[in-house]
Order: sequence, then structure tokens, then C-alpha cells
Amino acid sequence: MPLLLLVAASAAIAAGARRTPVPAPLLLVAVGLAVSYVPGVPDYTLDPEVVLPLLLPPLLYTSAIDSSYLDLRAQTRPVALLSVGYVLFATLVVGAAAYLLVPGLPLTAALVLGAVVAPPDAVAATAVARRVGLPSRITTILQGESLLNDATAITAYKVAVAAAVGEGASWAGGIEEFLIAAVGGVVVGLVLMAPIHWLRTHLREALMQNTLSLLIPFVAYATAEQFHASGVLAVVVVALYLGHRAWEVDFATRLQEEAVWKMVAFVLESAVFALIGLQLPVVLRGLGDYEGLDAAWYAVVLFLVVVAVRFAWVYPATFLPRLLSARIRAREENPTWRAPVVISWAGMRGVVSLAIAFSIPLTVDHGEGAFPHRNLILFLTFTTVIGTLVVQGLTLIPLIHLLKFPGRDRQAETLAEANAQAQASLAAERHLDELLSDERNALPPPLADRLRTVLERRRNAVWERLGQTNPVTGETVDDTYRRLSREMISAERAVFVRLRDGRYIDDEMLRTLLRRLDLEEAAAYRETT
Repeated sequence: MPLLLLVAASAAIAAGARRTPVPAPLLLVAVGLAVSYVPGVPDYTLDPEVVLPLLLPPLLYTSAIDSSYLDLRAQTRPVALLSVGYVLFATLVVGAAAYLLVPGLPLTAALVLGAVVAPPDAVAATAVARRVGLPSRITTILQGESLLNDATAITAYKVAVAAAVGEGASWAGGIEEFLIAAVGGVVVGLVLMAPIHWLRTHLREALMQNTLSLLIPFVAYATAEQFHASGVLAVVVVALYLGHRAWEVDFATRLQEEAVWKMVAFVLESAVFALIGLQLPVVLRGLGDYEGLDAAWYAVVLFLVVVAVRFAWVYPATFLPRLLSARIRAREENPTWRAPVVISWAGMRGVVSLAIAFSIPLTVDHGEGAFPHRNLILFLTFTTVIGTLVVQGLTLIPLIHLLKFPGRDRQAETLAEANAQAQASLAAERHLDELLSDERNALPPPLADRLRTVLERRRNAVWERLGQTNPVTGETVDDTYRRLSREMISAERAVFVRLRDGRYIDDEMLRTLLRRLDLEEAAAYRETT
């Protein structure tokens, strides 16, 4: 029952956040914090055995399958510098800072803390980027970083924990483990992606295809982990391939899959951010000797270090490659100082950091002693996550507006869409003429003309969005057409329901007729957000 209440309440709060300027993750965390102190509310703890294998794969899959493989490939250098270079840099610098800041904190435990807070969770950042219409390059970089940085952080964490618990670890061993995890994860993804795609294209029922879709991220993650490889990278590789080849799956599967995964991502993201807020009592109870001003001082300093380290990495990573390579200068536009500011400030931490922190072992030296300062590491992880969500989450949109960041060129995007649609429609029209010239495809002239009208309407619709708007409603001609089409469909739908209620048709026929209208309405609908 508490779990059902958590999911229902977090989904309701996330839905309500869409009506406010406050990012949903931040509102969920704030409400979770408040609710955690309500008498009678049970303790919720992030079990890494649940979060990492059960929550992380579907969240990665939903993000990766909606990503563009071609765009990510075009941004390989900045994505790699952030998802690998920055995470390792942050692990070392934050770990060193914690070692110097906290008396008695061993270096190995400090590096564990550094690895835990190193990976940004870009769910909120990419949502903001799309919401305010940032250039697609920045959105791609943030999204690509979020897909790959968890693998780097988890591997660095495992190496640091091995050293901390007395299992022995060296630089050579750490590099070897990282390479095995990275290469192994990619290999597992490459091995799985083609058979999974073949199976998706050969299953005949959309229901079976979408059932398979729900299993894919867990299969990829678990298979890679069985070989001590990175499950994160395996999921990302498989999802990018399937997303790139999604056009080969039938339309019913695509329609269902989009709706199913949007729902799954919405529920999981809402629940995990609410869980972050609900962790506070659990973390504070275990803080022990570090209560009061000392703990607050450590939290503030570590938060400032985490923020500063990202700026210290992003700016050189943006401009140094251009200074060192003439090929990069010739191939890429000169970046402005504003893009690194936004990318640096978008480094909010999230549920992955907390899940990794809660997986820190309780003992070291084969159970002979307690893990040093484990509760303090949990507390500092929690305050860093909350600090970045509150400070950076609330100020990211105002910062983008303050910098007068150029938004996406909607006119150019619509023009590109219109040109693509025109080429496709002309090709379809030529193919239609070839088909109709065959006696086996003979149609009465009205039906043949209807097919041509559909093509013409589809070709002209995008061009009409470039035209003038209605002075009364502000709508384009295309928007008005779609709205009127939906209203006509609504009128038909009402008649079908009335006929069913009057027993002129049965429910099975009603569902058939409504599905036909639903598909027509989906074709007439253009998402504007």
C-alpha cells in the first residue's frame, strides 16, 4: 500500500508541476522532504539492488531510444569528454577536496565519495533544454552525457570501494577494469542488438512486440552484468540501434511503444525523485558524530567544489581542442562563451548518485571493521543532490533567459520538414501512378483521386505552416485545419456512442469504429510542445 501511494502521489505531483514554472524533479524532491517528517509516514530507503538493475535500465532505454544516433555520433568528442573525462576528473578532484576537508577521512573513502557524486543526472536538464528551445547541439550533448556517464561513475566507484575495503586496487587494475567494463558493455550491446531487432520485426502482433520492448533493457543490462561488463553501455547501445531502425517496425507497434514508454518513464522518474526527498530522515539518523555545524560546513564546501569542478572541466574541454587542432577549427563553428555556461550549470545530480551511495558496503577488511565515515558519505551525497537540484534547477531557466541564448530556428526547421515532405510525397505519387497502371490495382477514379488528395494535403500542410496566421485566433491555416478535423471526428465519435447506447451497434463494433477514428485523429494531430 505505501508503494502504491508513493507512485500515485508522485505522478500527481509531477503532473501538477507541468502547470508551474518549477521543474518537476525539484517539486517532487521538495514534497518528498516535507512528507518525510509527517508522523506515520514509513521510511523509504533506496535499495541499490532494486534501483540499479530495475530502475536504471528502463530510464536509460527510454532516453536512448529517443536519442539520435547520428547526432550523438556528430558530437562524439564533447560527449566523451563529459561522460568519461569529466566524471574521472570530478572523482579525483572532489575526492581530494573531501580528503583535505574532513579530518580523519581516508583517501580511499574520499575517492568513493568523489565517484558517487561525479555523474550528473541530466533528466531535468534535458527537459529544461527542450522546454526553452535550446539549440539541438546542447541538448544532444547533455543527453549523450547522461546516457554514458553512469557507466564511468559506477566503474570508478567499484575501483575505489575495492581499495577502501582492503581488496587491493592499483591504477593499472583500475584502468583494466574500466576497459573491460566499457568494451564488454559495448560488445554485449552489439551482439544483442541485431537479434533483438530481427525478433521485433518478425513478431506479427503489436502486443507481443511491445511486451518484448519492455523486457529489452533488463535483458541487455543483466546479460552484460553476468560478464562483469557495463550493463549501462549495453542498454544504451541496444536502444540507440533500435531507435535508429525503428522505421522498420510496423506502425501499430510504434504507436503503442511510444505511449507505453512515455508512461513508464513518467512513473519511474516521478517516483525516484520523490524517493530522493523521502531519504532525509534515514540519512540524518545515521549521521552520528557529524551533526551540527561541521556537517553543514562540509556539505556547503563540497557542493561549491562540485559546481566549480564542472566549470573547470567544461571550459577547457570546449576551447582547447579548437586551439590544438586545425581540423576541428575548419570543421566546426567557433563556440561562444554562453554554451559552456549552460552546460556547466546543467550538472544536476540525481537518483543514481544516491543509489550508488546506498550500495557502499558496511564493513572493510573482510568484515573486521566498519566502512570509514559511511554515514557522512551518504549525508554529503544527499546534500549535493538536493543542492544541485534546488540551486541549479531553479536558476537554469532564468540563466538561459539572462544570457539571451538564441533559441532553435523554428522557421528553418519547418522549411526543412516541408522540403522533406515534398520529396517524399512526390516519390509516393510516382509510385502510385506505377501501381495504378497495373490492371491488378485498378481503382474507380474517385478512390484513386482520394489517394492523390491525401498526398497533396500532406505535402501542402507543412508549407501552410510557413504562411500567415489567422488574425483572430493566431492559428496557421494548417492548425485550423487540424482543429476542425478533430472537431469533426469528435462529432462522429459522439454519434457512435449514442448508437451503442441505443443498442443499434454493439461494443465490439464501437471499439472498431473508435479505433479507426483514433488513428485518423492521430494523423491530424501535431504536437506543439
